[in-house]
Amino acid sequence: MSHEKVHAHLLEAAEPLFPDLHGAIARLGPLEFPNREGTPFPHYLCRAIAGQQISVKAAASIWGRVEASAGDGPLLDHFTEANTDILRGCGLSGAKTKTIIAIADTHRTIGLDADALRALSIAERSARLTAMWGVGQWTADMMNMFYFGEPDIWPDGDVAARKTLERLTYKRRKTVRTAERFKPFRSWLALYMWAHVDAPPDGEAVG
Repeated sequence: MSHEKVHAHLLEAAEPLFPDLHGAIARLGPLEFPNREGTPFPHYLCRAIAGQQISVKAAASIWGRVEASAGDGPLLDHFTEANTDILRGCGLSGAKTKTIIAIADTHRTIGLDADALRALSIAERSARLTAMWGVGQWTADMMNMFYFGEPDIWPDGDVAARKTLERLTYKRRKTVRTAERFKPFRSWLALYMWAHVDAPPDGEAVG
C-alpha cells in the first residue's frame, strides 16, 4: 500500500479517540518507510548492533574502523573470538563484540540467509534471531520492520515510541492496546512516533 494510503488509514483510526495523535500524524504528512534489504542480512544485523545506543555519527565512525580492520578479507570471517581485541580496539563494547561474533558464528553454522528468514512467520523469525546471544526482542522488531519490511509490528520495547504514543493518547492505557486500533500498519505508527519527537530508532542509523 502507498504511504499516502497508510497515512490516511492512520488518520482515520486516530480521529475518533485521539485528537492529539491525529494532529501529530496530520502535521507530519505521508512518510516513506525505509527499507534496508539491499545489504546482506548478517552484515546489516551486525552493523545495527554496533550502532545501538550511540549517535549516528559515532556509529558510522566505529563501523568504518571495524570494516578497515578486516582488510581485504570477508567481513564476517573477521568476526571471531581470536579477533576480540582488534574489534574492541575499533570502539565496540565487550557486549557488542560478543554479539557480533555470535551472529557471525550462527551464519557460519546454521545460516542467516535473508530469503530463508523471510519465509518464516514473524514469530518464528524473531525466535531465530533472539536465540543468538545479545540479540533481544527490540533488535528483532527493528530487523522485522526495517529489513524485512513487516508493516504491522508495534515495538513496545522501544521507549521513544511507547512514551510518545502515551503522551499523545492516554498514559494509563497500555500502548499495545492503543496500537491495536492501527492494524495492519502498527510499524508505521511507530515510525510516526519517532518522527514526531525526532528520535529515530537505532535501526535507522544503518545506512
